[in-house]
Amino acid sequence: MREQLNDNPMAQVGLVVILVIAAALMFVRMSGGGEEESESAGPTEATVSVEGTGQVGTASGATPGEAVEGAVESALEAAPGATGGVAGAVPTPPLPAPVKAAYESGNTVVLLFVHDGGIDDEKAEQAATAVEGDPGVSLFIVPSRQVARYAAVTVGLAVNRVPALVVVRPKRFSGGSPEATVDYGYQTPEGVQQAVKDASYSGRELPYHPR
Repeated sequence: MREQLNDNPMAQVGLVVILVIAAALMFVRMSGGGEEESESAGPTEATVSVEGTGQVGTASGATPGEAVEGAVESALEAAPGATGGVAGAVPTPPLPAPVKAAYESGNTVVLLFVHDGGIDDEKAEQAATAVEGDPGVSLFIVPSRQVARYAAVTVGLAVNRVPALVVVRPKRFSGGSPEATVDYGYQTPEGVQQAVKDASYSGRELPYHPR
């Protein structure tokens, strides 16, 4: 489902720096194993910090996601000037120059976040090459360890695992605010191509009624 990035409340209150750290922790921890490994592991501890304040939050949880969420809340409560758990606004870090240039030029930007060595990640990367070189399409393969550099997109979509195929609509269709979709897991060349086509579609969306 398409979401406007500016509609995400966490991005609007300026929690980007904290969420970037949280996202990076989740990628590193979750990309290394499957669901069975996560369920069998013990409690996970996470620590995050609020840039510019020196405040640190630490919490434990049954999953990396729960631990990060608790640590974020703890850091916000301790941050100077926090009101109702909300700290002062923190500017969103800009996208890497090549990605920003591709978006500003009107291209459909395709970001594939992958974990090195993952089987599904390798297959998704191979599938993504189906749109490489297509007119009006810019493809970027991004290692999960670099997710923090793409917070302007990943935070608004709540990207939390890999492989993750993020397709940003061309600027002319965005209405002033970037829009993107995310699909997780194994991808096929046809699926990637369809996601790109959907990103450029501006016609009427009709409901599906099965016979």
